[in-house]
Amino acid sequence: MRLSRTLGLLVALPFASLAAQGPIARQYGATAQRIIDAAMADSGAAWTRLAALVDYSGPRLSGSANLERGIDWVIAEMQKDGLDGVRGEPVMVPHWVRGRESLRMIAPRAADVPMLALGGSIGTPTEGITAELLVVKSFADLTARAAEAKGKIVLFDVPFTTYGATVAYRSGGAVAAARVGAVAALVRAVGPFGMRTPHTGGMAYDSTVTRLPAASVSMEDAMMFARMQARGTPVRLTLQMEAKMLPDAPSRNVIGELRGREKPAEIVVMGGHIDSWDVGPGAMDDAGGVVVAWEAIKLLKRLGLTPRRTIRVVGWTNEENGMRGGNGYKAAHQSEPHSLAIESDGGVFAPQGFGFTGSDSARVIVTQIGALLERIGAGKIGASGGGADIGPIMQTGVPGMGLEVDGTRYFWYHHTQADTPDKLDPVEMQKCVAAFAVMAYVVAELPELLPRR
Repeated sequence: MRLSRTLGLLVALPFASLAAQGPIARQYGATAQRIIDAAMADSGAAWTRLAALVDYSGPRLSGSANLERGIDWVIAEMQKDGLDGVRGEPVMVPHWVRGRESLRMIAPRAADVPMLALGGSIGTPTEGITAELLVVKSFADLTARAAEAKGKIVLFDVPFTTYGATVAYRSGGAVAAARVGAVAALVRAVGPFGMRTPHTGGMAYDSTVTRLPAASVSMEDAMMFARMQARGTPVRLTLQMEAKMLPDAPSRNVIGELRGREKPAEIVVMGGHIDSWDVGPGAMDDAGGVVVAWEAIKLLKRLGLTPRRTIRVVGWTNEENGMRGGNGYKAAHQSEPHSLAIESDGGVFAPQGFGFTGSDSARVIVTQIGALLERIGAGKIGASGGGADIGPIMQTGVPGMGLEVDGTRYFWYHHTQADTPDKLDPVEMQKCVAAFAVMAYVVAELPELLPRR
């Protein structure tokens, strides 16, 4: 039976019958194994390219010369690879700069304290802010101790549980501190492990309260300050920050394609974000996501596997502090028929599969494609998937996928100076390349677009 007829029957069959019938496996199984073999035979390709990119560009915060330097490098290398449609698509992005900064304990003893301003924060007066410290364990604890907070620097000493729960203190701590009359806000690093390493990241203001300077301190220092307070020892700090927001700056989404042989106007898009925070080179967050998608289409091209549809790789700009890249992509490309959007933004560690958001009938198809990746442990298709950068195009109805990996160590290094290539394993990265290449190729080769209902 031809695949085009078989796919029409898939949603009517129970899962056990699908597994037994396996039309996707019969049609594409041998090709998928060929792709995996080729990816795993070249065990250092993606890692080597990743290291070259981040070593050349350094940290790539939106608005920085480093980001544009990195984008120029990617465009030049994609052109050397012979990819189709290589270009940078203009996007205006926010331009926040950190400047010089410091945190010093002046009582009960003198000591410099590692810190990182949070992205988007204002600076302090030139002389800094000197005040007593109040350590709280939660927003509720701050509310209960509101009378003590006026005129103080508030530190949220909140241990990491999940990113979603703990990051609320990074994004909203300055507003909560302002409401009780504090003069600055500090947040314990949002991560489960530390070597006296602060984590930066975005924060937000509320127009109804005074804007306070906000910064991150390490988990070790947050815990020390909490111990001092518990013993009744007053802590006095001086915070100095030059952080400020400049006018928007020009940037680009960087794009390369493997143009489809029959339906080039129909698109499977995949990638990650090319920007990073300004304190580390963003190897896993998220140069790795861009590189594994890029290496996937380079691999398909080398194998002579040109699918029916175009596979487009995008390095989206400004994911970290503005989402202008993802929204710009939607504005520029929403009229094009997209079959699927795939994103990696959780580190390119050992892949476990993909989360998927789309119709039940599309899920049946991608579940069978996922089975082709069981050999490398990446066959799972999770209950939901997507990502910040593909979120805008998904709002138009495009099915979305997010690469799922073993993220055990991801938040150890997330938004720190330590997000460097040595944290990633070359063999695991090649498995991610294989997972991207197989999923994108088969979806792009199917007779029809993935069904949206």
